Amino acid sequence: MSEDVLGEAISDYYHNNAPQKLWIHSHYGPKEEMPVHIYFRDEKDMTPLELVALKKCKGAILDIGAGAGSHALYLQQKEKEVAALEISPKACEVMRLRGITNVIEANIFQFQGQRFDTLILLMNGIGLTATIAGLQQFLRHAKALLNKGGQLLFDSSDVSYLYDGTVPLTSDYFGEILCQYRYKRLKTDWFTWLYIEQATLMHIAAKEGWKTDVIMEDEHAQYLVRLTLV
Repeated sequence: MSEDVLGEAISDYYHNNAPQKLWIHSHYGPKEEMPVHIYFRDEKDMTPLELVALKKCKGAILDIGAGAGSHALYLQQKEKEVAALEISPKACEVMRLRGITNVIEANIFQFQGQRFDTLILLMNGIGLTATIAGLQQFLRHAKALLNKGGQLLFDSSDVSYLYDGTVPLTSDYFGEILCQYRYKRLKTDWFTWLYIEQATLMHIAAKEGWKTDVIMEDEHAQYLVRLTLV
């Protein structure tokens, strides 16, 4: 992304520095507000899917795309060994101020040298892989980040309902959604965020040497999976 738009919104909200609305633009419909407070939820406000995923975490944990650190903070408060990885400098600063002891400012695709027992990406964090090819690249990279017997936990959803025959596809796969964040006078470059339905995920994961277990599904067509190496 060209500017740290999400980080700016998170920082303003945390410091109460005249926070404004964070908007998500996409190719399939009108702009939508992304409520910034969602990045600061505590346990009582998390979804059942999130809580199930967090309770499945074991050993040394890497929270990828940690945002403002709510999931990492939950795990830390449960006395789990957790590191919060985030590419946004301002979001990393907020996480440190919130008391998260191990914050890693890095691009997950470039991060290496440490191994974990659990990799977790929530709030459709797997979307940062952007495309089917990006997901394949991530699944290969994740192998080098996991200890033997480790697991990869994430959620996603089937977004085929967005297409009613009038919205044109912007790629070969309907879950590759073109997006842009806007906040105050800042905006990102247009970027792709991946939403992947279960059948395609299972097919790709199997090709890359992973076993997929669907842990739960909710009423909003979101699902939580655990991937382990075959």
